[in-house]
Amino acid sequence: MNTELLNKAANTVRVLAASMVEKAKSGHPGGAMGGADFVNVLYSQFLVTDPDDPTWIARDRFFLDPGHMSPMLYSVLALTGKYTVEELQQLRQWGSVCPGHPELDVERGVENTSGPLGQGHTMAVGCAIAERFLQARFGDVVSHKTYAFISDGGVQEEISQGAGRIAGYLGLANLIMFYDSNKVQLSTNVDAVDREDVAAKYRAWHWNVLEIDGTDPKAIADALTAAQAETKRPTIIIGHTVMGRGAVTATGENFEGKCSTHGQPLSASGADYAMTMKNLGADPENPWLIPADVEKLYADRREELRAICAKRKAAEAEWAKANPELAKELDDFLNGKLPEIDYSAIAQKSGDATRSASAKVLDTLAQKVKNMIVASADLANSDKTDAFLKRTTPFTNGDFSGAFLHAGVSELTMAAIMNGIALHGGVIGACGTFFVFSDYMKPAVRMAALMELPVKYIWTHDAFRVGEDGPTHEPVEQEAQIRLMEELKNFSGKPSMLVLRPADAIETSVAWQMAMENTHTPTALILSRQNIKDLPAATGNRFEEAQGARMGGYVVMDSPHPQVVLVANGSEVSLLCEVATLLEAGEVPCRVVSVPSIGVFEEQSEEYRQSVIPTKGVPVFGLTAGLPSTLRGVVGPNGKVFGLDHFGASAPYKVLDEKFGFTAQNILEQVLKFLGRI
Repeated sequence: MNTELLNKAANTVRVLAASMVEKAKSGHPGGAMGGADFVNVLYSQFLVTDPDDPTWIARDRFFLDPGHMSPMLYSVLALTGKYTVEELQQLRQWGSVCPGHPELDVERGVENTSGPLGQGHTMAVGCAIAERFLQARFGDVVSHKTYAFISDGGVQEEISQGAGRIAGYLGLANLIMFYDSNKVQLSTNVDAVDREDVAAKYRAWHWNVLEIDGTDPKAIADALTAAQAETKRPTIIIGHTVMGRGAVTATGENFEGKCSTHGQPLSASGADYAMTMKNLGADPENPWLIPADVEKLYADRREELRAICAKRKAAEAEWAKANPELAKELDDFLNGKLPEIDYSAIAQKSGDATRSASAKVLDTLAQKVKNMIVASADLANSDKTDAFLKRTTPFTNGDFSGAFLHAGVSELTMAAIMNGIALHGGVIGACGTFFVFSDYMKPAVRMAALMELPVKYIWTHDAFRVGEDGPTHEPVEQEAQIRLMEELKNFSGKPSMLVLRPADAIETSVAWQMAMENTHTPTALILSRQNIKDLPAATGNRFEEAQGARMGGYVVMDSPHPQVVLVANGSEVSLLCEVATLLEAGEVPCRVVSVPSIGVFEEQSEEYRQSVIPTKGVPVFGLTAGLPSTLRGVVGPNGKVFGLDHFGASAPYKVLDEKFGFTAQNILEQVLKFLGRI
């Protein structure tokens, strides 16, 4: 090992990272300078990727957790040929390929969007699970390592507990994580907030714990070699590093380990940028020059990788030739090809809860979709994801032949793991819990939306009708919150999330059909605990009529000349059908509309929307078990929404219906008042 050259290459990463922040006048140089030694050794000696095929399924992955250390990642990727120095100089600028925190760009070697601490390495856990899942089915032809990089802040973030516990329990030996332990945080030193024994903590979770000088390339290489040889446990390499390594003052005095270098350019921190550049062996007038021997180090590695990948891919071709059926199945997984599923043939029970209707679909999916992983946060028998589990087995230590993850009581961890599963490719991830606990998951749901990942969320117990469990378990504001993601556009210009609250058992089958067909964004399925009456079917074919859900909203009941349009989703639609019958008996013709996805409905043409909800000519009355704001955009400025503007209460749900006014008689009166009839 040429340690002198490796140190020079690491200094090059430091120079580029610090210079990027300096030019941008914004960013985080200190951590990037301290972590440069590890990423330099990893990328120049160990990480296996194909320089000519960046999406190759068997490539090693690198997940950066502290996204503020993006200058370090961009700099080392520049050495690999993924970025130009001109692009590095545009850090944090409009239209730059080097945003302030990394955004998913596999072609350039960025495997995950990162920023919220803790989520990056938890996604890595999900990626490692996906790799083990595929390896259990196809063998070592798909095997690879997943590397993660975590900081002091990421270790402190609560999600790290769930990630550490699950990875250790499952024995993810394919996961190798470097802990950049520099003892400095953004606003203080670590010892001001933390006295825990991190090594002991990870040992308690059954990790392989290695502790090294994180600035020594030989120590890093030896640790990575030992980690790659581990076969039973995930590995954490605790690397003792130095914040702002190489930083000096104008007089050349050491300025390393300073909190001030964390979140601002060196010139604003008390260090001297020009002197630091000189100290690191660079020309402050031209810091963007990559030394020829460093350039050659990485060029040689690219050729090594081409040879490694050519050999691997030749073996893949031989395997495919010897195993044509498995090869086709793998190809289908990687291309997102779903098997034919007749959702109309799924036998739904009349008047069932939509969570139970979801279970019927999950039973079919478990038998048909062989690359699907389902998880639950210790609620499988209540969110009914156990219907999937009954057709498979849960993951256990070293055994990934099944397809179910018991995540334990860790909703955020579970959601971030699902993101990692989706990021890996070839595997579909879905996870369940109570809708009210979606609050715990929101940070990861938002990240899924940002990355346009097709994760499926199964959120049950969708309203105050949870009943006896009381207000802590009764979602009121949650639907309004999650439907904001339907308003929020993603980078593709589409609603960043598909949110579906089906109105009966058959509509649940259609909602699941939509969820499985949606490969571009996350999908939320919001489902009831209580039984719901089937919606009427004017044609006699409820499934065909429920296909209207694919338009976001559709007519359920109608009159030739309706005097009012009644709008809802979920269990409130069947209540409106009861109200409609009473209105018709009172000679008030009306229309009932189900809008399971407001986002999809708003994407339709004005002509279609007005054909369903003619807000310009007919009064529109909305009903929701959540906040009235949920439906205000649908009913229009002149419409009225009856909803809940307070928390729930503990009582049988039918009692709550009476107390909160969710009865046919009360809603009838509310509609008639709205129409000026009483």
